[in-house]
Amino acid sequence: MKRRELLTAGAAALAAPWVQAQSAAWPTRGPIRLICQYPPGGLVDTIARLMAPHLSQALSQTVVVENRAGAGGLVGTEYAARQPADGYSLLVSHASVHIYATATRRTMPFDPVGDFTHMGMLVEAPMLLLVRAQSPYQTLAQYVNAAKTKPVRYGSSGIGSANHLFGELLKIDGQAPQHDHVPYQGSAPAMQDLLGGQIDSVFDPVTTNVNQLKGGTLRALAVSTPARLPALPNIPTFAELGFPSLTGSQWLGLSAPKGLPAPIAQRLTALIPEILAKPDIASRLEDIQTLARKTPVVGDEFVKLIQSQISSWTAVAKRAKVEVIT
Repeated sequence: MKRRELLTAGAAALAAPWVQAQSAAWPTRGPIRLICQYPPGGLVDTIARLMAPHLSQALSQTVVVENRAGAGGLVGTEYAARQPADGYSLLVSHASVHIYATATRRTMPFDPVGDFTHMGMLVEAPMLLLVRAQSPYQTLAQYVNAAKTKPVRYGSSGIGSANHLFGELLKIDGQAPQHDHVPYQGSAPAMQDLLGGQIDSVFDPVTTNVNQLKGGTLRALAVSTPARLPALPNIPTFAELGFPSLTGSQWLGLSAPKGLPAPIAQRLTALIPEILAKPDIASRLEDIQTLARKTPVVGDEFVKLIQSQISSWTAVAKRAKVEVIT
């Protein structure tokens, strides 16, 4: 072995006990930052602020939410990936970035798997196909059949977004060549144009539309869950209407930079089911129809899920010829 290799190996051996000791003592200080890659007020921010006080209580240190928005979540996610892997910088990871952006972008500023330590999934936000209450489309079949012969315009939060890919998948599987995509800079302006009648529909998470659904402003033609939502039992699933490929969600997870010491990762992973089971968390998630799995997906299982979804949605993007060139 060369001298340099001997020195490197020796330094690593000497450092190992110190790293293990530091990991075992973690956290010895605060604050612990919970990085949110979207602005305040949205779903990711809401979940981050629900989780923060419970993490703080469990770890006996202050946990603060730090919003770093930009580029559809890429800015904050890349920032989190570049932080020290010491347990003091965590990320509320999001499928919009780790799955859908990865599936559609020619290049990514980080590796969605290799640059992170993924502890586990927190919640899932199912997707709805929404039309305004005055829409002539009462059912998914009417909607798809119309798009076979005339333009039916659906809005999304941007090219390569989850709602864009859902729309393109419905176009392909429904053999509806005139299901036309209208991209916006975010979901809010798309929803504004839907309510104003400029477009026909929007694919959007159920979480942000519960009140408008119950108030009668919007109508949902289908939901992307495997089974109907207990709180919204009249909304059929895409699967039961003949589109099983449109089963999925926008999940949120707890992640950290790659190289997080195993004792810290294990402790955080163990906290996920504990926190999600707390009554106030469960009640709030039910209110906004954001779902936590009965058996949380954590550790290696979560990593495998991310890898599987990247593969499947990359295939959808290729079929739909959706590519974001950066």
